[in-house]
Amino acid sequence: MERPESVDLEEQRDRLMEGLRAFGANYTEFTRRFASWLGLHSTDAAALAEILYAEDKGTPLSPARLGERVSLSSGATTILLNRLEAAGCVVRTREHSDGRVVTLRSSPRIRPRAEQFFTAYTERMTEAMAQYPPEQLRQFEDFVGHLCDTMGALLADEYQPGRGPAPRPGDA
Repeated sequence: MERPESVDLEEQRDRLMEGLRAFGANYTEFTRRFASWLGLHSTDAAALAEILYAEDKGTPLSPARLGERVSLSSGATTILLNRLEAAGCVVRTREHSDGRVVTLRSSPRIRPRAEQFFTAYTERMTEAMAQYPPEQLRQFEDFVGHLCDTMGALLADEYQPGRGPAPRPGDA
């Protein structure tokens, strides 16, 4: 007797969620090792990775945007940036026509080290994705984008910082 399609779909969703969780855990470990390699705190290395990634995409971060990306308050972000600047990892520049706007850049000293560390990661991920046709990658890109948007909305709407989930209608 065949199982109902809904059971198969539920199991598939469970496997997908487990795969995403496992990838997230592995990426967290990867950035922890990046931190160890550079002699930084893991939060500092995660912030540096965000700065490097944004720079590579041509959209360097401001301190406020970095704080959002690594879930730190404005004050905590300033302290983190002070540490990264003192360690020679980050440079704050004023490139905007509004001189008050600060742009974060990786330092010339740290860029080659980061490229050295991330080269194997980039090569392996490129090889893994090359196994799939472009249309399937577009579908996966849409899927991951939708999951990220859904998680962002969930965090904004139902899980406020320092509190559990928002009460739902009918909850006692």
